[in-house]
Amino acid sequence: MKNDIIESAEVIVCSPGRNFVTVKVTTKSGHIGHGDATLNGRELAVASYLENYLCPLIIGKSIFQTEDIWNYFYKGAYWRKGPVTMTAIGAIDVALWDLKGKILETPVYNLLGGKSRNKMLAYTHANGKDIDDTLKRVEYLRNASYQAIRIQCGIPGIEKVYGIGEKGAYEPAIKGNKPLEESWSTHKYLNFIPSVFEEVRKEFGADLHLLHDSHHRLTPTEAARLAKDLEPYHLFWLEDVVPAEHQESFAQIKHKTVTPLAVGEVFNTIHDAQELITKQLIDYIRMTVSHGGGLSPMLKIAHLAELYHIKTGCHGPSDISPIALAACLHFNTAINNFGIQEYMGYSEVTEEAFPHEYYFEDGHLYLTEIPGLGVDFNEDFARKYPYEKAYLPVNRLEDGTMFNW
Repeated sequence: MKNDIIESAEVIVCSPGRNFVTVKVTTKSGHIGHGDATLNGRELAVASYLENYLCPLIIGKSIFQTEDIWNYFYKGAYWRKGPVTMTAIGAIDVALWDLKGKILETPVYNLLGGKSRNKMLAYTHANGKDIDDTLKRVEYLRNASYQAIRIQCGIPGIEKVYGIGEKGAYEPAIKGNKPLEESWSTHKYLNFIPSVFEEVRKEFGADLHLLHDSHHRLTPTEAARLAKDLEPYHLFWLEDVVPAEHQESFAQIKHKTVTPLAVGEVFNTIHDAQELITKQLIDYIRMTVSHGGGLSPMLKIAHLAELYHIKTGCHGPSDISPIALAACLHFNTAINNFGIQEYMGYSEVTEEAFPHEYYFEDGHLYLTEIPGLGVDFNEDFARKYPYEKAYLPVNRLEDGTMFNW
């Protein structure tokens, strides 16, 4: 069929609100599908991989060959895995699923198994410079209908803390030629954070879902201590407590606490999480569609996790575009073991660049029945905002030792 053969694939790097990398795949019949290839702080690496290696190889192929194309790029390259490779593969995969939905005139979730739910619980971030500021932010978000809120708070004695912006919405990537350096004290953090949750529960009661992110900064013993200290406050989850390259670390934590554990936003293949899932060492897998290689592999990961009572909680910050968020929402809608979706919202400029059909209401995200992903790309508008180099911060201990950010 003429309408399913790929004629061109283009990579657009621009900065409408922040840096984004968008893949545009066009068929011979003129149908267009989009994928998100944004990797915060390393955007040009992914763009180069796409432009020089992947995009030329899909010309002439059918958009319906998603499984073969995915394996061609993953197995055929010999050099496997890694965030650059998997983000590039994922962008093409999502663009092809978008095209399949548009050509077949159905939402992507219908191609993934159909609707398992009508709405998706969403959580957002309350980031305060101190406890009082955090409580005010929680109050604001609760009044905006959020039923689940991630709590991050400035730590006394630490100048800059992950998750806490100077003003307005939190954007970790700082424009310039060098990363911002932050400092860290695990001792100060562990002694302070439980008091934040004590105050939040005292102020807002037991019904509000509370989450927290340690951002890979603890040892297994320190993580177990924090998880135990937070048990009285009944967290929805405690996220990224230790660097997860060594998956067995989670056994030390899981066997010492009933606080639910979540991890995976920096994972990009099933091999990063296989032991965590099959040994039931976590409660939520946080891989996201765009960085996990696309919809094709994420479905397999969700189905494996379902066998072990593990739910999904896709990473969904504002440094992935609305295209990537929509892909997560179609994935969430189709699978049985959905848990929650991160949702930080976007600036007005980003919203204009990526007009979309999904919407937020009463603490949940909703999809419509528009074919494909339901997100357009206002390319002419987006190109008015050129790429600006930006880096995620780096982190050092107070004595100057390089540490995990």
